Amino acid sequence: MNINIKNARIEFKNYIKNYNPQDPKIALKIAHIKRVSQKAKELAISLKLSEEDINLAELIGLLHDIGRFEQIKIYNTFMDKDSVNHAEHGVKVLFEDGLIRKFIKEDTYDNVIKKAILNHNRGYLNIDKDLNKKELVHTKLIRDADKLDIFYFLNMENINVLYGNNIEKQNINKEVYREFFEDKYINYKNINSGLDLAIAHFAYIYDFNYKFTLQKIKEDKFLTKLYSRFDIANDKAQESLCNVYNFAKDYLDKELSKAI
Repeated sequence: MNINIKNARIEFKNYIKNYNPQDPKIALKIAHIKRVSQKAKELAISLKLSEEDINLAELIGLLHDIGRFEQIKIYNTFMDKDSVNHAEHGVKVLFEDGLIRKFIKEDTYDNVIKKAILNHNRGYLNIDKDLNKKELVHTKLIRDADKLDIFYFLNMENINVLYGNNIEKQNINKEVYREFFEDKYINYKNINSGLDLAIAHFAYIYDFNYKFTLQKIKEDKFLTKLYSRFDIANDKAQESLCNVYNFAKDYLDKELSKAI
């Protein structure tokens, strides 16, 4: 089966015409999706996947956040907890409302696309356990591409927009700090401040699957750049964040030495 990725790009452009490109949230999401789609393609190539799987990876990249546009239009937020789960809403738009057939004519890969989208924003402990080999590969692929671009974004966006004003005076929740080192997984219910959220972002380092993306994190110095953005007056919080940064950096090096 042939995936017409050129047509899929055209259909994506047609779809986003329904939304205001002057809205900063819409513009941000369009740019993110385009970058993730390209990163997914590059990762698939690095893994020496077939041409069909390379195109499928790019297609999933285009579609993984399709639910964001209605989320922004209706709720004016990216916060799933305050609106809808954007992955589940994207699957509804694509498969219940029938939008998927504009992007790919045949249904051969519907389950792979659906599973990859549904799992792309879940904590890695909550990924479906019954994925077949192809579904798992594309789920890991989109998760890596997505988080790689999130690191890029975290180093570009205004620090106060990301983590709130007066971040230099914020405290760190002891439970979030413990989770980072012991659980290697952050329960977002415990996040009470921008610094807690920053630690959750550093914890993304535990959730990469492929050497290609880990190398990109290291080559682009995303961890160091992110840490350098914080100027914290609270000495205890500064020391804690420094410990988190150093641990994340060491973890990255260890994973790179054994990643595939």
